[in-house]
Amino acid sequence: MVGGSLEGFIGAVHRMSAALDGRIELVCGAFSSNPSRSSATGEALGLTKTRVYDSYEEMILSEKVLPEAERMEFVTIVTPNHLHFYPAKLALESGFHVLCEKPITFSLAEAEALAEIAKKSGLLFGLMHNYTGYPMVKEARNLVNRGKIGKIRKVIAEYPQGWLSGALEADGQKQASWRTDPKQAGLSCCVGDIGTHAENISEYITGLSIKELSADVSTFVEGRLLDDDANILVRFNNGAKGVIIASQIANGDENELRIRLYGEKGSIEWLQSEPNSLILKHNDEPRQVLKAGNNHTYLSEHAREHCRLPAGHPEGYLESMANLYRNFADAVYNFKLGQHLNPLYDFPTIEDGVRGMKFIEMVIASGKENGKWLKL
Repeated sequence: MVGGSLEGFIGAVHRMSAALDGRIELVCGAFSSNPSRSSATGEALGLTKTRVYDSYEEMILSEKVLPEAERMEFVTIVTPNHLHFYPAKLALESGFHVLCEKPITFSLAEAEALAEIAKKSGLLFGLMHNYTGYPMVKEARNLVNRGKIGKIRKVIAEYPQGWLSGALEADGQKQASWRTDPKQAGLSCCVGDIGTHAENISEYITGLSIKELSADVSTFVEGRLLDDDANILVRFNNGAKGVIIASQIANGDENELRIRLYGEKGSIEWLQSEPNSLILKHNDEPRQVLKAGNNHTYLSEHAREHCRLPAGHPEGYLESMANLYRNFADAVYNFKLGQHLNPLYDFPTIEDGVRGMKFIEMVIASGKENGKWLKL
């Protein structure tokens, strides 16, 4: 693991999720750019002292020379955005697979360069858009693929949060400080942090690509250096139209990621705070609420493979992330055996990461040009 010290939030979430299925063992880490913090984290996690490193460079180069049966097999990167590219680059060039937090890099130029490095290496690269790991998101994708709601006409994806309604960064709150800092987050706070989730889940479920967008981007909190709200019109490659809303000044909302898809025959709705339910609607039928559960035979195999429990036992955020870790572990295992990846165990890839960075840059550019339509 690169990043994820005891002082952070997301590192602990990754560790819990990675361990859930018993397929992955954390064997080493460079948990902070501060060596004492890295050491303290490794000690708290019970790691061997010799495999707790002061830097990601030391970790990757030291692990590379260990016997194959002992060294790490992949690297997970859970640092702020500006610290994604170089650890990923060095890991790939040193023969290690990579699983990285989103957005994939600090800039589109870095993302495109990393994609070339990954392609040249022939190794696996996964991206932690964990909302695609929810079983009922898989089921929504399956229903669209089966034509259950017909050709997609309209997509509405929204991700409102309220936690940045005030200037938390001014008080030194760690999560707010780096996300609102252009030197660490890049071009965007809100769009990069949560807008990309709405973009990614829209393209994942529909199988469509956003081809054009027009954005109204705002910074409501005085003195903030990056955006905290965005309203985006999008056009998809099949002619469908859509709206993506991302806001971190939506007082009272926590992580209310919601997507609504309207097709020629019906519609689908999914809400992250009620993740085990998927609403299916048609004009001439009662609305259906499909429920998660690995014993529900009416669900697709894809959805059931991402349910750990029978119906009535809620699964949530950690399980969605664990699904991507489990799927990535399966891919690493098959890679070692020279076998093809199992399509049931899918995960976002480096191509999704490049798409996300293009989305961020085009949204910010459109916002600066008063909503000018730009091609993605």
